[in-house]
Amino acid sequence: MGKELFDIEDKIAIVTGGAGVLGSAIAHGLAKAGAKVAILGRTMANLEEKAEQFNAEGLSVMPLQVDVLDQNQLEDARSTVLAEWGRIDALFNVAGGNMAGATIGPDQEFFDLSMDDFDRVLALNLKGSVLPTYVFAKAMCTRKRGSIINISSMTAQQPFTRVVGYSAAKAAIDNFTKWLAVEMATKYGEGVRVNAIAPGVFIGKQNQSLLFQEDNQLTARGETIIRNTPMQRFGEPEELVGTAIWLASDASKFITGIVVPIDGGFSAFSGV
Repeated sequence: MGKELFDIEDKIAIVTGGAGVLGSAIAHGLAKAGAKVAILGRTMANLEEKAEQFNAEGLSVMPLQVDVLDQNQLEDARSTVLAEWGRIDALFNVAGGNMAGATIGPDQEFFDLSMDDFDRVLALNLKGSVLPTYVFAKAMCTRKRGSIINISSMTAQQPFTRVVGYSAAKAAIDNFTKWLAVEMATKYGEGVRVNAIAPGVFIGKQNQSLLFQEDNQLTARGETIIRNTPMQRFGEPEELVGTAIWLASDASKFITGIVVPIDGGFSAFSGV
């Protein structure tokens, strides 16, 4: 297989959650590989900071302030991208997150769950991928060509304790990925593909305190994760880039409806 199959030079990619830890790493990797990348997020200052970093490296990036749960904002972003770059080749649905009320702490039980926060987490992680796909994939279907990549999680396949809302939402992402892959292939042909990436445990702002103590030593939860990860470490955001490029490129043109684990062997290990 020639390296030209992995070529994403001048492809147009949209990355939601583009100022976050994982989203910005994916966006940066795509841009370094030659893609033009629109990074979407709710806070313009964060987006502009990332864009300045990208521009300093001579990379092509467009920051767009968008709430992934607002269809009008998404449609405005689509119009902007199409007016500037003419098409959309890849959509990465990276926006997501968790809330304290949708988790069950060690001293809590199921009945302490906040249903309002549970609803918000489901909306952000599920509808926050479905709605951008609903908006941006229309441009792909018109051309009958494009790649949609969702972000799942190891918590979808092996539910973690505590994170009940997040696990449920990511399990739904796995199902949506497979359902939409079939829908797109049967209605629009083989050129529109849908896949997902399932990261293992990567360090971000939301889980830092759950995994590390103030002295930077692992918490009990952090130790459990490392013990069940054969590679004996957490993931680095840049380690998502290779798979992102592969799924956006012609190297994976006969691949649709799969969920790719990037987890250091976590999903392969029984714990024994």
